[in-house]
Amino acid sequence: MFTIENGVLLSVNRKSIKKAVIPEGVTSIGKYAFKGCKRLTSITIPDSVTSIGDNAFYNCESLTSITIPDGVTCIGDNAFYNCESLNNVIIPDGVTSIGNSAFVWCTNLTNVKIPDSVTSIGQYAFAWCTNLTNVKIPDGVTSIEDSTFYKCTNLTNITIPDSVTSIGEGAFYRCINLVNITIPDSVTSIGKGAFFGCVGLTSITIPDSVTSIGDLAFYKCTGLTNITIPDSITSIGDNAFDGCINLEKS
Repeated sequence: MFTIENGVLLSVNRKSIKKAVIPEGVTSIGKYAFKGCKRLTSITIPDSVTSIGDNAFYNCESLTSITIPDGVTCIGDNAFYNCESLNNVIIPDGVTSIGNSAFVWCTNLTNVKIPDSVTSIGQYAFAWCTNLTNVKIPDGVTSIEDSTFYKCTNLTNITIPDSVTSIGEGAFYRCINLVNITIPDSVTSIGKGAFFGCVGLTSITIPDSVTSIGDLAFYKCTGLTNITIPDSITSIGDNAFDGCINLEKS
């Protein structure tokens, strides 16, 4: 048995909980609410909930699926940290922000739909989601933060909208199966190690809007054979293309 008070789970032994039903009327799932409920496999969240707090489902490693109600507007930092069994997430229209490390280490997550309402995706938000294959970033997002897709090793395709102006440090670090990416004309900077070790990339066009390429930005992109660097570039960081052994021209 357990009770919920002010959006936080009160339980003598939270590790024993396998199923949870949050009662109608609860408006938020608070910080650390279900942290460490390692046997929790399913949870019902009522439509009255509008926010999912930081670390709310931290290390709920048996949670396989979750339906986030339409009223939710924000998903907190580390909200689903290490929910390693989670395989499918539908983020509803209305959510405007996905916190730092929100889905980090969700190693079985294969599909995630990010709605057009989202305007910010935090650092490490999908880092180590090693089974994630496809992502479309909505038009309202203006920057891809540091390490957002860090070591998403099965990511093959990502759509970056024209609203994005910067690609952060390590944003696609060691996304080794990334073969298709288009950098839009709105981007002005490519951060340090942004595409570090993306060995599947064979060709990339850097638009005229970009003025800076950070250190190690394309380090050891061994599959890269062709790259176009525009006249707009004013700085190229140390070892930006080091280890690109098949690069033929620039």
